[in-house]
Amino acid sequence: MLNPQRLAILRAVLAAGSINQAARNLSYSPATISQHMTALAKETGLVLFEKQGRGISPTDAARHLADQAQSLLADFGRLERVVADLRSGQAQHLAITCFASAAERWIPEVVRTVRRHRPNLTVEISLNEPVDGRGRRRPDLDIRTEPADGAEVHLDGYQRHELAVEELVAVLPADHPLADARELAFRDLEGEPWVDHDIYDSPIGQIILTACRAAGFTPRYAARLDDHRAALRLVETGIGVTVMPRLAVAELPGGVVARPVVRPTVFRRIVVHARQDRRRGDLIARAVAQLRDSARKVVPAETSPTGNGP
Repeated sequence: MLNPQRLAILRAVLAAGSINQAARNLSYSPATISQHMTALAKETGLVLFEKQGRGISPTDAARHLADQAQSLLADFGRLERVVADLRSGQAQHLAITCFASAAERWIPEVVRTVRRHRPNLTVEISLNEPVDGRGRRRPDLDIRTEPADGAEVHLDGYQRHELAVEELVAVLPADHPLADARELAFRDLEGEPWVDHDIYDSPIGQIILTACRAAGFTPRYAARLDDHRAALRLVETGIGVTVMPRLAVAELPGGVVARPVVRPTVFRRIVVHARQDRRRGDLIARAVAQLRDSARKVVPAETSPTGNGP
């Protein structure tokens, strides 16, 4: 079995560029680093370093091994944290994964609710779009986006709860020629430069792109990024237009307006997958109940035709 510590040291050597520099970074002696690398070479049966002048150079095998070890070491680090928590008797955590607008609009009340019930609880919140969650705890609550007309997704070991179905809206600069319209068709946006807030093609981005294609065009992007707040600022400066869920435009910058978009009218479904855990069932149920309450309060019913958004 490979030694995770030696894999971590290999990555440190490659990152530092030399055994001596890695030894300084890790507070080891160069001899200790060399011994670990020799042992790892024996464990793997690979040539990890070759002589080059007065020094050594990593082989392609060493680089490939280090790359492949990254996710394993992240998972191992997560396991070590779990063991440390269990050993100290402080294993009180609630792990939540969600998309950015849910983290901003819903999660603060969830954290306050569950910590009121368990004051020593640590709530860990991470984004599941676009990253895959490696290196974190297995989520207790996994909040996701689905196409409203798509198949329901169910995860093993989790109970699915529907939180909201919300409409997508067009977002434009306040001085845009189309800003005075009460609603816009997707085709009205065909000739406009777009600001894409989902460069990694997460579920919401796929929903928007599918709607554009249904209207007969593919957006022409002036900018692409993975932050809806930054995207709103780009729209405000006149870089382009975009389409977002209502939850993401609950608070708009002053120079931006949101309008209903039709033909097609597009909705997304927001669901939470709650982990089935008998020991912490009450805590998870409290969190789900608060999510339901927040979803009812925060998802706006309609966009104001005269103000700067919902």
